[in-house]
Amino acid sequence: MPEYTPEMLPLELTLVVAATRNMGIGRNGALPWTSLKKEMAYFARVTRRLPSPLSQNGNTTAMNAVIMGRKTWDSIPPKFRPLKGRLNIVISRSHTEPPAKSINVETETVKVGSLEQAIQYLESSSTIMQSSKVFVIGGAQIYAAALQLKQSRRVLLTRVINDFECDTFFPLHLSEVSSETEGGSTGRWIRRSPADLDQWTGEMVPEGIQEENQTQYEFQMWERVE
Repeated sequence: MPEYTPEMLPLELTLVVAATRNMGIGRNGALPWTSLKKEMAYFARVTRRLPSPLSQNGNTTAMNAVIMGRKTWDSIPPKFRPLKGRLNIVISRSHTEPPAKSINVETETVKVGSLEQAIQYLESSSTIMQSSKVFVIGGAQIYAAALQLKQSRRVLLTRVINDFECDTFFPLHLSEVSSETEGGSTGRWIRRSPADLDQWTGEMVPEGIQEENQTQYEFQMWERVE
């Protein structure tokens, strides 16, 4: 695995999710809406783009990490997995062996039994540098576990405006009509401005309502505050 010698930063988790107004994220093990190619391209760019210090230093070995459950992994078409340019970490209770210390990131995944084990793996000096970004990308149980951890600092939300029938939901209600949400045991969440979203993602994110395949959505960023 790549090594990075400058001072390490505290590990933060960023949850990435597309959800309806009532926080629906899935139906029958799949997305409730027709594929949104521009939204998926946004997801790919943001999860692959390195933080500015790394990108400016021309560090070609560094990469971000994406953490997901087995069902989310299975939902990715085989030809697209592992997700390229990112360290893929897959959580499953069936993963009882310690994760491999070294893998081919182009063809293999890190297999762990819990989110805590994934974090331990990332925090170890022999794996990915802590100054890269770490994203949690589903499903609902993994989101719920992440929201209980102090390391979870933000949610990149694609707010789907249309109503879709869902049987799976994101376990935190981020208010559509308010810029502040009380998340119970997960603390208080504030919706950040479009400028904040641009700065954090490193790109000019389209503002306002977007539309693809007759589905409307909006890019948002929420952060947990003490």
